[in-house]
Amino acid sequence: MTVVEFGDQRTWRKADRSANQGGDCVCVAADGDQAGIRDSKEGPTGPAIWIDTADWAALSAYLTR
Repeated sequence: MTVVEFGDQRTWRKADRSANQGGDCVCVAADGDQAGIRDSKEGPTGPAIWIDTADWAALSAYLTR
């Protein structure tokens, strides 16, 4: 995983395979009992979607099957 800095004191990560592939990158971060999802090309002012960790686990399992 590659760490992406958005200046919000969270550790945002994206897959290493997407590091130099034209900017189509989804980043994720954990914050307590929530997981944040955002588009890296939106930069630090772009929006993030926050879901609870149970929903993140379900989404991740669905997308990786």
